[in-house]
Amino acid sequence: MFKPLEGIQVLDFTHVLAGPACSYYLALLGANVIKVESVFKGDAMRHRGGTYEEGNLIGMSTPYLTQASGKRSIAIDISKKEGFEIFEKLLKISDVLVENHLPITLDKLGLTPDYFNKINNKLIHCSLTGYGRNGDKENVPAYDVNIQAISGLMNLTGFEEQGPIRTGAPIIDYGVALAASFAISSALFKRSQTGKGSFIDVSMLETAYTLMSSTVVDYLFTGNEPKQRGNAANSKSPAAGSFVCKEGLISLGINEEHQFFALAKMLKKEKWLVDERFSNKNNRKKNKNLLIRELQEILKTKTAEEWEVLAIKFKVPAARVLSLKESLNLKQNFSRNFIHEFDNNDLKVLTLPFRYNNQKNHPPTSPPSKLGQNTLEILKELGFENKQIKFLKKNNVVFCED
Repeated sequence: MFKPLEGIQVLDFTHVLAGPACSYYLALLGANVIKVESVFKGDAMRHRGGTYEEGNLIGMSTPYLTQASGKRSIAIDISKKEGFEIFEKLLKISDVLVENHLPITLDKLGLTPDYFNKINNKLIHCSLTGYGRNGDKENVPAYDVNIQAISGLMNLTGFEEQGPIRTGAPIIDYGVALAASFAISSALFKRSQTGKGSFIDVSMLETAYTLMSSTVVDYLFTGNEPKQRGNAANSKSPAAGSFVCKEGLISLGINEEHQFFALAKMLKKEKWLVDERFSNKNNRKKNKNLLIRELQEILKTKTAEEWEVLAIKFKVPAARVLSLKESLNLKQNFSRNFIHEFDNNDLKVLTLPFRYNNQKNHPPTSPPSKLGQNTLEILKELGFENKQIKFLKKNNVVFCED
């Protein structure tokens, strides 16, 4: 199995979603990831979110489980001298540090840029924060929901009469995770040429803007402030968007002339092609309300599923609007092995949305660890003897699973 990051050690000093997701993606590519957590409580995301209440109580919530596989967990109190020394030992042997703490928090712990450079000048330090380093919001905490709000994304989502709407999933967090993984991979390549480490500064706000790039650039160029468009496509093509059917909704993506010709044939409306009101793109925009009305009347004669079958036949870009349950049951997902199921474990997790060299998938090497599950073995790898470990446990410097 191709593992491009095999042999790379990643120290995961993160919490919540974006940071842990970043190190999870690196683990799926073969990196050896050690997750550093606080003694007793661990990553706060262990105890909240999702609908698995029992998991929240035992520190294994579904949001935590989502990106915890393939990692080893060590629980350390780095505010104590002995705990900080353990953390330092891990830094010295790591290739990558991923953290999502405010700069002011790191400074209080003594984890400054000069310190990292002194301890390990080959270290790639990836920092994920709400707004990035520098600027008046450098030390302002932020979650996905805050960034969706301040970036303007919420004001672009939904219908004007509804007001701002948050997207149904924390897409900024996972966009940040992908951006950070991309940056780390690039830095590792650079290090292979120069032998030197790098500092990577990832901004959640800038990631949000990046995910809205075409909308942002259009506004910057024209000065036209975007408005909520509901389910209409950004192309503003009258036949691009979601439409009500006899049962369900169908999403159409008719943006090019050849696609409109195919749609007309599918709907047995070839007369549209010679009707001056609809025969070209400009006229369709001028008569968009009429076209949408006629299109809607026809689409209501069949179910969304029936239209989707016809759309595939006529090569019309279309898809039914599905629930998550319906979507995950698509045959396409099973043919790609995107969802990984552990042996002797009910947990199913997502892998990577790409494959190397026709590889089946990139599965995690192990299920999620309980808090401190690997503390003992990691301490022994660092050279600690049983007597020392006993002292560390007794003084709550570390937490080891019994």
